[in-house]
Amino acid sequence: MPADTVREDIRTFLTSRRARITPRDAGLRDFGGRRQVSGLRRSEVAQLAAISVEYYTRIERGNVGGVSEDILDALARALRLDDVERAHLAALVRAANNPHRLPDRDGGSSHVRPSLQQILDAMTGAAAFVRNAHLDILATNTLARALYTEALDSDEQPPNLARFVFRDPRARRFYRDWEGIAHDAVGSLRTEAARTPNDTDLADLIDELTTCSAEFAQRWDDHDVDYYRSGQQRFHHPDAGELDLDYDALEVPADPGLTIVTYTLAPTAPHATAFLRLSHPHPKARSETPNPAADSGPPR
Repeated sequence: MPADTVREDIRTFLTSRRARITPRDAGLRDFGGRRQVSGLRRSEVAQLAAISVEYYTRIERGNVGGVSEDILDALARALRLDDVERAHLAALVRAANNPHRLPDRDGGSSHVRPSLQQILDAMTGAAAFVRNAHLDILATNTLARALYTEALDSDEQPPNLARFVFRDPRARRFYRDWEGIAHDAVGSLRTEAARTPNDTDLADLIDELTTCSAEFAQRWDDHDVDYYRSGQQRFHHPDAGELDLDYDALEVPADPGLTIVTYTLAPTAPHATAFLRLSHPHPKARSETPNPAADSGPPR
């Protein structure tokens, strides 16, 4: 990512965060009169962070040389950043100050160790897959292949969840909360772009989605960031119908950039029978469903 792009990302991120906070939200006295900004002024952010207006202005313009963790913490408090946003800002600052540094993780890795596949296969009551930080699905177990049969049915290999969400019309029916999964996908990619600013494969993916999907482009310009960690995902499966599943995203410490995503539900929960029945699909359907995790090794 060019240095100018990183500086612009810092500027847009900070201006978008202060635009969403009013003086009343921040506990500041509003003296009335016409305001030319929708949220906080730069001077108000500087006041809340206990720094000079000139210093904050320099930071917002992307000139972040020498900015300390204490200053980032002060800005995070002033702008009410959550943990993900605070980490994102820190990643952008590191990228601006070290434009040629090598990444400390391979977010686009396509290698899945055999032991990870064994873990997936042992999860007989959960749909589980391994994805990288580009949202490529690299390995699956039987239940995940049955659950994500449409997403795995892709000409692009390995299948990519962001492509499925924004370029495959089946995704809007599959994800009953399409807006939520679209927000999570864009937020995850933007978070990774700040972590690995020199990842050309990720940049190519983002350029592709921005060009081919106006909805992705609009969400990308919002500069929202997110982690897909845990919660409930609501599906409409082409065979099983409606499924409300609990998900957990588990990072793999031994393989930075890889995440195991699981979908489960209690045995007594609604849809439990339909969910588990997915692990025994019709023979024809099973033979036609691509498997990105062939026993012979990784998908690339």
